[in-house]
Amino acid sequence: MTWIYILIFFFTASRGMTPGTTNSNIIVNTTTSPLKVYVNRKAVFNLGSDARLICSNRTQTKAIFVIWDIELKHKTCKISFSNEGQNINTCNDGKSIQNSTDQSFLHIPNFSASDVGAYKCESAYTGGNENYKIAVGVTAPPAVSAWLERRDKKIVAVCRAERGNPAANISWSVIGNHSVTQQNDPDGFVTVKSELEVPEYIDPENLTCIVQHQFWEREKTFIPKFRGLQILCFLPIFGIIFILVAGFSIYALKKVILLRQCQQTDTSSKSPPQTEDVEEVEPYASYVQRVNSIYN
Repeated sequence: MTWIYILIFFFTASRGMTPGTTNSNIIVNTTTSPLKVYVNRKAVFNLGSDARLICSNRTQTKAIFVIWDIELKHKTCKISFSNEGQNINTCNDGKSIQNSTDQSFLHIPNFSASDVGAYKCESAYTGGNENYKIAVGVTAPPAVSAWLERRDKKIVAVCRAERGNPAANISWSVIGNHSVTQQNDPDGFVTVKSELEVPEYIDPENLTCIVQHQFWEREKTFIPKFRGLQILCFLPIFGIIFILVAGFSIYALKKVILLRQCQQTDTSSKSPPQTEDVEEVEPYASYVQRVNSIYN
């Protein structure tokens, strides 16, 4: 009986380890679970540049379809490509899917603030798909202006970096009491304003405003000047122009008056002298002669 139980045990164990069962499970796991990739990243483009967004590093020949779902501030649209020729583009603003050698990408011409948003891309290929979510931003240089003001017998230097993205960094060539204010515009641009109370021992002519921004390769310096002095510089020019215009106007007026006087003189000299009507005078004279002859 013992040998019978031993034979039954080995027979059962050998059936449980039949070759192919484990391999079949591995094959099912690899074939029924396609590869999926999810990527979140950021991209920033300079204002006015041509932007290029890549959905997948795989070649176009291996892609089954590519779909871009774009969420902008003022609209949403879709651009898709299919190897069967079913292409869609609802953006209608210049965006398009283009090819570079054997790779496709989303082309955005003349990148502006209206192109900022979330770009979601799905690329399907044999064996899996890739999903990208790209937060796209813009880099724009600020418009900088600097000037000097007089406030309560003090000189204040003002430096303003208007509508930049990201915000500009403003500093001064001298150390002093200064303040910085920042204004965020609805379209994403930022205006930074720095005011410095110029120390009494500092000559304003030697003061500079230093502005740094991501758009520029190097920092830029600006020399603030009194705005009133700029106007005073143009006052002599304005005075000369005023004198010339006034002199020309007086000369033209005198010319018109003299011309009118000459026309009146010519008209009076050309008019014939007035003569008495002979037909009316002669009857009266004959009547007087008759009367006088009667009385004589």
